[in-house]
Amino acid sequence: MYSKFLVLRFPNTEVQKPLVCHLAKDFDLTFNILRATILPRKEGLMVLELSGNSKENYQKGVEYLKSQGVNVQNAAQEVKRNDDKCIHCGACTAVCPTGALSIQRPEMRVCFDQEICSVCELCVPTCLTHAMTVTPIDKSFFM
Repeated sequence: MYSKFLVLRFPNTEVQKPLVCHLAKDFDLTFNILRATILPRKEGLMVLELSGNSKENYQKGVEYLKSQGVNVQNAAQEVKRNDDKCIHCGACTAVCPTGALSIQRPEMRVCFDQEICSVCELCVPTCLTHAMTVTPIDKSFFM
């Protein structure tokens, strides 16, 4: 499963179109709308979690939105690991869908590659020592 939080800004010419519904129908993506302010003949703003079984369909869906004049940005959230709390048990690696958390062998240390993290948050409740946290970078998206 590939998942990201996105901020979509719709130009006033596009707010009447069912663009997000096409993501499900044409690209086999699912979405969870977290916040939306869309008014007729005005710019719209939507924060959503967009998910799919393939990164390729996800990317095609985002390109479709951009081709329709929608400004697409990653939502300002990230997963962080507190290295002082991590005991390298590896539980988080079992639930990580992107491989951002992996075991370095032969040392048996848990490595975290924040660049490929999709912020799915599955590692957060799995971590026994609460070393994994989700941190908003800019809270204004969710206010």
